[in-house]
Amino acid sequence: MKQIRKGIASRKLTVALSLVLILATGCKPSDAIRQAPIVGNGSRAADNPLDDATLGSLTGTIHFTGIPPARRKLDMRQDPNCTKSGEDAYSDQYVVHEGRLANVYVYVKQGPPAALAAPLTNQQPVIMDQVGCNYTPHVVAIMRGSTIDFRNSDATMHNVHSAPASDGRSLNLTQTQKGQVDGVQFKQSAAMMPVRCELHPWMLGYVNVSETPFFAVTDAEGHFEIEDLPAGTYVLAAVHEKMGEQTMTVTIKPHQTEKTDFSFATK
Repeated sequence: MKQIRKGIASRKLTVALSLVLILATGCKPSDAIRQAPIVGNGSRAADNPLDDATLGSLTGTIHFTGIPPARRKLDMRQDPNCTKSGEDAYSDQYVVHEGRLANVYVYVKQGPPAALAAPLTNQQPVIMDQVGCNYTPHVVAIMRGSTIDFRNSDATMHNVHSAPASDGRSLNLTQTQKGQVDGVQFKQSAAMMPVRCELHPWMLGYVNVSETPFFAVTDAEGHFEIEDLPAGTYVLAAVHEKMGEQTMTVTIKPHQTEKTDFSFATK
């Protein structure tokens, strides 16, 4: 596996080539969403509408036991454009509020055939913005075959980069100006795939790609909800970027809401 960070010489060459290409074509990336290459080579789920009479819901909370690690203050002084607000910025690695954990990816790992074959229902891209030289949201999730719009809302250059995995997934976008948006379609499943900026080494976000439309990312209060699940028995997984994955078996009944909580702790 290639490393996410390249050497200084390689970084300068990538940026220089990007600038040459933009000047040569006269294009303005901010005029429209640029479509980047597809990441992965899988196919979308087959069209298989669900029977409303069989559907139930799932809700829950991700708890954190013990004292969470202190959020690390980010040193962004190398780029004055990142510190214009004058406010301190902190790592989103452990975001805990009253014992509840944000930024946890919850998804169906195993389930009944109707759930595993369920079609993509939301065609709208998910936005992963770069604001104040941080990825916002810190964690995003989509279904396989969906698109993430990577947006640069900063008055500085960014690079969106993830290392290729064993199946060839890779992502390397240079965003040269404020307002630029690059749409990327993901066609291979992934859990907590890191995305970094080579130009600002503290920047770190995570992309999750689900095999089904049944997934969620916990909010600031540690809550999640997954609706319209076909009745049956599931293996539900919850993944945190540092504390790994937990699984739990849950049974969904028609027209009922099942409550399922997870609990994480540092070792």
